[in-house]
Amino acid sequence: MKSLVDHARSFTAHVTERAEEFRALEAGQSPEVLFITCSDSRVVPSLITGARPGELFELRTAGNIVPEYSSDRPSGETATIEYAVRVLGVRDVIVCGHSHCGAVNALVSGDDLSGVPAVQGWLEHAASQPETTAPHSPDLAEAVQRHAVAQLERLHAHPCIAERVEAGSLTLHAWYYEVHTGAVKAYTPGDKSFRPL
Repeated sequence: MKSLVDHARSFTAHVTERAEEFRALEAGQSPEVLFITCSDSRVVPSLITGARPGELFELRTAGNIVPEYSSDRPSGETATIEYAVRVLGVRDVIVCGHSHCGAVNALVSGDDLSGVPAVQGWLEHAASQPETTAPHSPDLAEAVQRHAVAQLERLHAHPCIAERVEAGSLTLHAWYYEVHTGAVKAYTPGDKSFRPL
């Protein structure tokens, strides 16, 4: 914690060095991308993409899960998606899964999550078990990749997404990030595989 506090205390000096860049943020934000990824601390969207402040609108959930759309019971996740698409006008949405994902591991292996009932409820209500032919793979690559594609399918049920995709003004992407190598792969719908960016 001390190193984080020390950095926060000295952050003003970094902002002063890049005053114009940060002053421009005062006028508002206009990110081009909604980046949906896991809450895992090893996944840092701006580090992976090189994005500067104001370039990514982020949604982080356990297991990068996109909940099913429900107009009756809106969630924070749904509100974030709707705001990014309808208000900010993002042009791309990326769902980024990652290797060694605890949430996907729990889904694949059927872990007993009774000690963490909120996590158990989230995983039960928000995602089906990803299919995999290699359930014991330590990086869970295949399961995580299928899971990310399943979240893209969930996004299509959100009216704001469906409208923009149909209009050709929004593109959806699934990525897979390897935490141990830094490699990023993107899903290619044509052959239904993940290939290096």
